[in-house]
Amino acid sequence: MQSLTTPSVRMSGSLRWRLSSPPSSSRARLAPASASASASACKFTPPTTACARFLTSAAAPSPSPPPSARSQVEDLEQIKSHSTHPDHNITPAILEKLPRELHLQEKHPLFTIRKLLEDYFTKLKPGMTYYNDLSPVMSPQKAFDDLLIPPGHPGREPTDTYYVSDSLLLRPHTSSHQNEILKSGVTSFLCTGDVYRRDTIDATHYPAFHQMEGLHLFSEEDLEPYVTEEEKVAFVVKDMKLTLEGMAKTLFGDVQVRWVDEYFPFTDPSFELEILFRDEWMEVLGCGVVHKDIVANCGLGTRKGWAFGLGLERLAMVLFQIPDIRLFWSSDDRFLSQFSSGEIVQFEPYSKYPSSFRDVAFWTVEGYHENAFYELVREVAGDIVENVSCVDTYTNKEGRKSVCYRINYRHMDRSLTNEEVNILQEDVRSKVVSTLGGELR
Repeated sequence: MQSLTTPSVRMSGSLRWRLSSPPSSSRARLAPASASASASACKFTPPTTACARFLTSAAAPSPSPPPSARSQVEDLEQIKSHSTHPDHNITPAILEKLPRELHLQEKHPLFTIRKLLEDYFTKLKPGMTYYNDLSPVMSPQKAFDDLLIPPGHPGREPTDTYYVSDSLLLRPHTSSHQNEILKSGVTSFLCTGDVYRRDTIDATHYPAFHQMEGLHLFSEEDLEPYVTEEEKVAFVVKDMKLTLEGMAKTLFGDVQVRWVDEYFPFTDPSFELEILFRDEWMEVLGCGVVHKDIVANCGLGTRKGWAFGLGLERLAMVLFQIPDIRLFWSSDDRFLSQFSSGEIVQFEPYSKYPSSFRDVAFWTVEGYHENAFYELVREVAGDIVENVSCVDTYTNKEGRKSVCYRINYRHMDRSLTNEEVNILQEDVRSKVVSTLGGELR
């Protein structure tokens, strides 16, 4: 079976704490992990008595109503009612994913990972509240503005985010619920759910995936022993690192860990946690001290705490050795039955059907974004496509740009005939013209 170390380690942003990079005009990206790792051999020790005092938290003043559970019927009706809005870019393929909620399907790998993490925090932080069924339909205010993500950030663009209308979208990350939960008076919680981002097509990227957000604020009493701002932040960072190192070791065993300085708009300072797993460094999560403006905006004064975000698929692909992210959405019993024990077991491939490659080349129009092509392919062929790669680009003397993509058609459950693939490919070519305005070459 193909080794999973490389694809799982190299997963890009779609399975990470999202929207980490600020616009290029406002702040440069920090150095890569290899250059900025701060501790190459951290060893986990249990939190000290002082660090453990966070088990009780003061209630937030004037709490707002708690977030309500999602209604799948209402979500779908709301999305469909805006289907003619000019900003609406949600395809039927994405709409079909909304009711699935894989993290709530008992014995599913994502359910198992979620439960392991919740069990860890239940033992460490008995007062934590868990949210697993909040609606993914929300306002841009919740998804971006409340998290201090600036206007003009590329994550806001319709090439990245699924918009229901100009005032509604599908959540791009579970961090989007952070403010409403804090305003309800809950200051220690985990929030898990399905999130949606337009992305590339390959074994580790998918437009619908699952994230877990964790947050804990300390009470004023917890912070009393620390006088200066620096001392308080240092206390929070120490507790966060001990807690998250312990979480990583609960999942992966007694692994070596290191911390990498990062940038996220909603935490300051910010970090990534990496582990040495199967002889390679692998990013596990993003985290940091909750930005003081977010705390203040939620009516919680100068309290301090930490937050983290992680992708469930990223962890599950490594722990269960699942080679293709599409498999998580499979209803094939040959896949699902392997995880009926509710424990971490190694996935046994039950088939590997042959690939069928097709190329499509076309001249692009001004403003073209490759995510539009990936979305078109997903809409035509769905999970029949294993990956799409750009194999050639060319710009002529007049400045016109041509691109050539190679599409790998490979069904997970059966062999495809050439006739089936040809029909799909012709549909893709036709829609390149009618939907993207491209000129075929």
